[in-house]
Amino acid sequence: MKIHPHSKLLMIGDSITDCGRNRNESLGSGYVRFIHNALTENYPQAGIQIINKGISGNTVRDLKRRWQRDVLDLKPDWLLVMIGINDVWQQMDDWMPIEMCVSIEEYERTLDELISVVAPSLKGLILMTPYVLEPGLSDPMRTLMDKFGEVARRTAKKYDAIFVDTQAAFDDVLKTMDSTALSEDKVHMNAGGHQILANAFLKAVE
Repeated sequence: MKIHPHSKLLMIGDSITDCGRNRNESLGSGYVRFIHNALTENYPQAGIQIINKGISGNTVRDLKRRWQRDVLDLKPDWLLVMIGINDVWQQMDDWMPIEMCVSIEEYERTLDELISVVAPSLKGLILMTPYVLEPGLSDPMRTLMDKFGEVARRTAKKYDAIFVDTQAAFDDVLKTMDSTALSEDKVHMNAGGHQILANAFLKAVE
């Protein structure tokens, strides 16, 4: 496995990462928990510590506000970042003026800024794309989400990070399954959807 024994692995993002962890500062009930369970079972001697710092509703702009407290001050050995779903989703809602939304240019600039300040102290970095459970490539949200995913891909390449294409993982599953089997809104998922995320991560690090 690529993650070093006795590493502190910090995962940061939005509600998909959060998944209930804020109620008791636990790992939550989503993919972070599944990854923890898999690493504990498969590598019991590795002693990897996982910290969940997801917060529901966050955009990359919100990550910037709390980066010092929730990342730099905690001095992780490994860092996983998955952000961008809300950045895209807000642009799909009529109630939010477009000038208040996170543009793809701001997203790329901010993501690069955040990674640049922490990368020198890390043993490893993992970037996971945002996603939407929509196989139709012409769907407006899917089209924009793919563009944000490409930003994550470019950033991962720039910093020699492990890249996890979560959209591709879901696209593969959706060839034989309707998205409603995993999610009611094409974003927030049940346990089956979170297991797909966890499996994509584990494949990338193993």
